[in-house]
Parts: sequence; C-alpha cells; structure tokens
Amino acid sequence: MEDQNKNLLLATSLSLLVILVWFFLFPPEVEENLPATDQASQSEGAGTGVPGVAPIPQASGFASGMLSDSLTGIVDRDNVLAQAERVPIETPSLAGSISLVGGRIDDLSLTKYKETLDENSEIVRLLSPAGTDEAYYTLFGWVPAGNLDYSEVPGANTPWKIESGLKLAPGRPVTLYWDNGKGLVFRRTISVDDSYMFSVVQQVSNRGNSTVRLAPYGIVARHGEPDSLGFFILHEGVIRMADGELKEIEYDDVPDLPFSNQESANVELHDVQRNGWIGFTDKYWMMTLIPKPGLPFKSVAKFTEQSGIYQTEARLPTIEIGAGSSKTVESMLFAGAKEWETIRAYEANFGIERFVDSIDWGWFFFLTKPIFMVLHWINGIIGNMGWSIIGLTVVIKAFLFPLAYKSYVSMARMKELQPEMERIKEKAGDDKKKLQTEMMALYKGRKINPASGCLPILPQIPIFFSLYKVIFVTIELRHAPFILWIRDLSAPDPTSILNLFGALPWSAPDPASLLSFISLGVLPILLGISMWLQQKLNPAPTDPTQAAIFAWLPWIFMFMLGRFASGLVIYWVANNMITFMQQYVIMRSLGMKPDIVGNIVTSFRKRMDKKTESPSAPAPDRSNPGDAPKGTRKRGSRKKK
Repeated sequence: MEDQNKNLLLATSLSLLVILVWFFLFPPEVEENLPATDQASQSEGAGTGVPGVAPIPQASGFASGMLSDSLTGIVDRDNVLAQAERVPIETPSLAGSISLVGGRIDDLSLTKYKETLDENSEIVRLLSPAGTDEAYYTLFGWVPAGNLDYSEVPGANTPWKIESGLKLAPGRPVTLYWDNGKGLVFRRTISVDDSYMFSVVQQVSNRGNSTVRLAPYGIVARHGEPDSLGFFILHEGVIRMADGELKEIEYDDVPDLPFSNQESANVELHDVQRNGWIGFTDKYWMMTLIPKPGLPFKSVAKFTEQSGIYQTEARLPTIEIGAGSSKTVESMLFAGAKEWETIRAYEANFGIERFVDSIDWGWFFFLTKPIFMVLHWINGIIGNMGWSIIGLTVVIKAFLFPLAYKSYVSMARMKELQPEMERIKEKAGDDKKKLQTEMMALYKGRKINPASGCLPILPQIPIFFSLYKVIFVTIELRHAPFILWIRDLSAPDPTSILNLFGALPWSAPDPASLLSFISLGVLPILLGISMWLQQKLNPAPTDPTQAAIFAWLPWIFMFMLGRFASGLVIYWVANNMITFMQQYVIMRSLGMKPDIVGNIVTSFRKRMDKKTESPSAPAPDRSNPGDAPKGTRKRGSRKKK
C-alpha cells in the first residue's frame, strides 16, 4: 500500500496548501471603475422635449435636504424619532415607522432575528433616522423638469400628511399626500407583505392649466461607512444588477469613483436598463430599490465627501402630465433578511432578474448554489441544520463513491505490480529516464492510472470551500442549533480544552486572543481523532519522512480548523468517518483485511522503540520489498500447517 500512502499524502498536502493559500494569500478581487457618463447623456430629458431618464439633481434641489443630515450632531435615537409625526409599521417580520418628514422609511427592525444568542438580546435593527448613529434610510421623490423647480416637487424634507391608513401592515396600505399649492397634488401609497417587500406607488395629479414634466426617483442613503467584517470572501457594500450583469462595489471603493461636478460627488451611473435593482448589502441583510421590471431606469452609486453619505439611486424616466390628468409610477423596495426561499420567491413571482444572487455565493457559485439547495431540502425533511449537514455529507460521499471505488481498485492492481516495479527499479539503476519510461509502459500495458488514488480526494477541495461559503454567508445557518452545546452552527465550537470543556470555573479564552488558537473544543478534537483513525486503515509509510508527515497531519488540521464554524467541522468529521467506512468495505471487497488494531499497536511500538533504541542499533531488515506491508494482509494468504 506504499503507493496508496503516497497518493493520500499528496492529496492531503494539496488540500492543506490550498486552504492556506485561500485564507492567507489570495487578495480580494478588485472591481474596475466604469467610465463616467458624459454630462450630455446624463442631462437627457432635462428641459428638452425628449422624455428620457431623470436628470442628475443639483445640490440646490432635493439632494440638499439629504445632505443637510450630516454626520455631526448625533443625538439619542428615541429623541430623533419623536421629532416627527410617524406612521407605525407592524408585520410578522418587521417593526418600525415611516416619518412624515420626507415620507422616509427610516425606522425598521427585523422581529425574527436577534443580535446574539442571549435571550435578552435586542432584535436586529436595520434602519435608523438621520441624526442618529449609523443613519440608514430610504426615501422617494420627484425631480423637476421643464418649467418646474425643486420647491414645486416633494423632496427629503417635505411635510407629508396622512390621507388614509393609520398603520402600515400586510393588506393595510398607507397613503400620504402633499399639495404644492400650485396645482400639483402628490400621493404616495405604501404597502408591505408578510416578509420584506414594500410596494411604493407615486401619483401626481395636475390640476393646473399647463402640462408639467418631472421624473420619479428612489434613494437608499447610508451615513458613514458601517461596521463590516472586512473579510475578502464576503462582499459588503453596493450591489447592483443591470440587465443580467451583477456588479459589486466595496465601501472603500465608492469614494474612488469618478468625481462629477454636476453631482458634487463621486458617482458611478449605469446606462439605461430595463431589468435590475440596486442597493446596499450586508452579510445577512439588504436594502435594494427595484423598479418595475421592463421600465427603463438608471442606477446610481455615489459618495458625497462633504457629508460622508453613501447613496444608491434608481432614477426613472421623465414623464409628462397634461392639465387635468394624473399619472402613477410603481416601484418596490426590499428591506430585510437575505432568506434564500423568500428571495427566490420574489425573483419568480415579480420577475426580479437574478435576485437570488444578492446572496454572495462566491467564486464556486456553480457548486455553492446546488449544495445549499440540497442542504435546504434535507433540512426541510429533518428540521435540524446540524443533522442536515451530516445528511448532505452522506449525499456527497454517495455521489463520489464511484471515484473512490475506482481509486482503490487501481491501487490494488498497483500492489499486484509491486514485484515487477521492483525489478524495473533494479534494472534501471540510476537511470531515471529509463525508469520513468519503463514504468509508464508498464502502467499503459496493464491500463492503470497511477494518479487515480487522488480522485476521491481532489473533488473535496472545491466542495469544502463551497460548504464553507454556504455556512459563512447564508442566514439559514446563523444561530442554527445542533445538539447539546452547539447552539450556533455558523460559530466555532464554544467549548475549550483549557477549562476542561466547562468543568473548571473559568471561561474559555476570548476568540480575539492568541490563546484561542490552542483553545480546542470537542468538535476539533473529534476531527483530529477521525483523521488519525482513517490513517490506521493502512500501515504507516516505510519512508521516515512520509511517516512523520502522516503522524502530524491530523493534529495540524485539528488546530487549523479549530476556530472554523461548527457546521464545517461537523461536515469534516462526518466526511472522515464515512470515508473510513467506505475504504474499509472496498478494501475487504478487494481481498484485503485492514488490521486497524495492529496498525495502531505497531505505530505506538515504533515510537517506544525509537525512544529506547540506541544510535548504533542495526536497522530493521527490509530486504524483501515485494512482501505486503505489515498490518494489511490478503485473506487466505496464510500457509496451511
């Protein structure tokens, strides 16, 4: 089984190398800035007879009301909420309020999610009004065109009134109105479903004597850069879908966008599109503006240094409203948790293109998506994500079983060739070229692929990374319990060997401390034992260097993966144990009987002998390399006495 050991060592070392490279060496992918749109095209529809996309607003218009809410003068949240009349929001998933100043949706919490596992923990707060710490909100309005000016259209600080509805709830919309006193009446009807989708219908009634032109818009504004994980495999910042193309811009990159004098900000403006959405995404939460599919619009990402505000905007086409008539424009707003099933339903029901890709599936999306779909399906049957991960491992191992079987059949045939290979080595001597040529001829003649021993292990590398991504970014794993002490599969094992897993009267080291590296929990220790046990299916390599590496690998992986998410460690332990059983069954079917106990005893005996052996002690007799290694014997190979 020497070749099997070499192949296993090669594949395991490769896995270790890829893990190290992935997490420590790969830099984040840098997004290229799109060229700035020329002002002529940006101003299309502004004061012309051609109805186009809304012009870029000037700082003296609605944006001035937005930018006046700067980062200075932050006060208590409750005091800010009390400064404006509000309409409450109550749904099974959301709680908050709408400010009648600007008609802003600026107070929103997610009732199904808590900040921590503590029973007394606060629910997750998504939106906060301007003037508070980490202000984050959305508003809608109109940009004037033709003979209108900004005082004649509603903006960020317009005092709206309630026309109907005292509380926003599913099936109970709220309508706000504002009369500009010059013949135009604006209405905004807001409705919400049971989950996280708002519908915003803006209506303008022209009671004047002349035609007016104006353009609707939607804005999501975020004051200052929010606290983020800053982990390069996760995108947090601007996210935009434009006609099938997904674009992600990190917060750090938004200030580097081309500066526009017309905007007085760093701006990236996408050409006219008919299907798409734009907003901000966090690890588990998202705020996105979604114009009605098929309606042309422009999506904008910008940063204003003066106020430190990040904005995403959806600018819709300029419309004309004749005297005595009215027009409406409908758009949507997603504000909530990135639940896969919920987002996928929105994509299907509303025709929102690639909305499910708002979840950061990563570079291995072609694996991450189906892996999560299978995991979600299994969880729908079992009802526990921990057991579902084990079930997913069984499915993956069953899928890869043909490769594993082929690998072990090939290695068994390689073992049968061992005597011939030794003769070739003796015949070739130091001529490596001749040795390689004759070895390849032998493999070709017997139809054996010497690299096939790596086949069942190599696919595990992208599968491992894909599952890591799934556990890291999907909200379905957040605070998901397993059994006993595992209450959050997205977090590391909370137990620690340094306090005897809770038996001693002190807590485990803080995850940020250096001691956390050696603060192994129960799951990482089980991982190391499972890898060590898997090795004992075969005798230790005869080469001392290989033997030493093999001896250390389980414990190296134990420490490396010790601070990984519990769900990922559960997968690795289950994978090791299923692999152990598969290998045992395959080896028995090929006529080999693994001597696991004998291999364990032999490994300990060698270590004891090494400690007591004198430097002058003779080396063991290995004059017959063609014999089968001790610890693995063929059935029926014993001589009858």
